Amino acid sequence: MDISIERLCIENGLKMTGPRRVIARVLSEATDHPDVEELHRRANRIDNRISLATVYRTVRLLEAKGILSRRDLGSRRARYEPSGEGHHFHLVDKDSGNVIEFEAPDVEFSLREIARARGLEIDVIKIELFGRRPAL
Repeated sequence: MDISIERLCIENGLKMTGPRRVIARVLSEATDHPDVEELHRRANRIDNRISLATVYRTVRLLEAKGILSRRDLGSRRARYEPSGEGHHFHLVDKDSGNVIEFEAPDVEFSLREIARARGLEIDVIKIELFGRRPAL
């Protein structure tokens, strides 16, 4: 991921403690949408002194500062990704919980045309599709 969570934290005036740096690094390197427990597991591989409570506090702080976005992607646990104003498409496997980000320029164009026909100009498009693999 091209986004440096640590840089965003510093730009937002947050003090960067050792645990926050590790959590920021884990979030910046994530190619999926980890929940807090998964963030804790990954952070602990780097520094086993980071508690689950520290991860929860850090995630809440980053969310409050607009650095992280909480996503409900069909699981019981909230998952997180860097905030952004860009268009965002997710395909969620309801059985495995796997999340695939994708681009759909033709769909985006069609949605803009639908909105334009109704007098609106789209600022942000966020789409989440939920499905299952067909039984064989």
